Amino acid sequence: EEDTPKMRVIRVGTRKSQLARIQTDSVVATLKALYPGLQFEIIAMSTTGDKILDTALSKIGEKSLFTKELEHALERNEVDLVVHSLKDLPTVLPPGFTIGAVCKRESPYDAVVFHPKFVGKTLETLPEKSVVGTSSLRRAAQLQRKFPHLEFRNIRGNLNTRLRKLDELQEFSAIILAAAGLQRMGWQNRVGQILHPEECMYAVGQGALGVEVRAKDQDILDLVGVLHDPETLLRCIAERSFLRHLEGGCSVPVAVHTAIKDGQLYLTGGVWSLNGAETMQDTMQTTIHVPVQHEDGPEDDPQLVGITARNIPRQPQLAAENLGISLATLLLNKGAKNILDVARQLNEAH
Repeated sequence: EEDTPKMRVIRVGTRKSQLARIQTDSVVATLKALYPGLQFEIIAMSTTGDKILDTALSKIGEKSLFTKELEHALERNEVDLVVHSLKDLPTVLPPGFTIGAVCKRESPYDAVVFHPKFVGKTLETLPEKSVVGTSSLRRAAQLQRKFPHLEFRNIRGNLNTRLRKLDELQEFSAIILAAAGLQRMGWQNRVGQILHPEECMYAVGQGALGVEVRAKDQDILDLVGVLHDPETLLRCIAERSFLRHLEGGCSVPVAVHTAIKDGQLYLTGGVWSLNGAETMQDTMQTTIHVPVQHEDGPEDDPQLVGITARNIPRQPQLAAENLGISLATLLLNKGAKNILDVARQLNEAH
């Protein structure tokens, strides 16, 4: 017995919330199946975003609300990789880090959960002046435009907290959450309505998980690289590239919708004023062949919008990045910068 070599332990960082743990467990289960010779240890920690619960996310003015503490642990070699919701990861990562895997996307759409007394309703049929809770400027701006009879109010906390606030306080008639989070928690039965892109486009990267690693850690990059889902990867590169080029963040309403069909990648992107009155959106497409995985020669700087995918051909990745830049440039040329600047100033002033 004593001669058996000790199994290598890979330490995986995650936030403490129930949803973060479920997401991390699913990634670790996949890795365990792929690498039966390795041992995985999950290390959970609280982040700034988990601690500050009385302020709107867009007000805290911190791009890395849910990632900073986890990145410190990566930096200090306390963990080897971190599992995040991709939408929480800024489009520019701190030096020394990269997203080594973008896992297959679940539903990117937003879902409406209704107060028990309004079950069977839709946003359209809620009574006049009903209050809908959301922590996202993106959702509030789009939905205010679409459903002017409703009032949108900030609600914070993890999924469990928000659902409890909805059910126990009489303040909200409904709340809007990401469908993927509700699915992962096993709460599909609470979904009263799925919002399709014509009603509410989604956040960049929504529904996908990203695995962040140290950029120089070739071993771990190779280990997690097999988790890349080529179609999700290309869609998310286009989305992140669009957002980065617009310089949008948590504090301005920016939303996207992507699809890959018949070798074409379609990207729709939009920006809104805070009250939804002003909007600008457009769609562009580019030819892309969803690649089969292969080994490319190493690149000097393989990162695109913070993502490293060496086992996926470079060409489609560059095409996806350029699509995002082109669409952002088109909107900026039409005056999107003005809408975003005003939204940012108003948000900071309130």
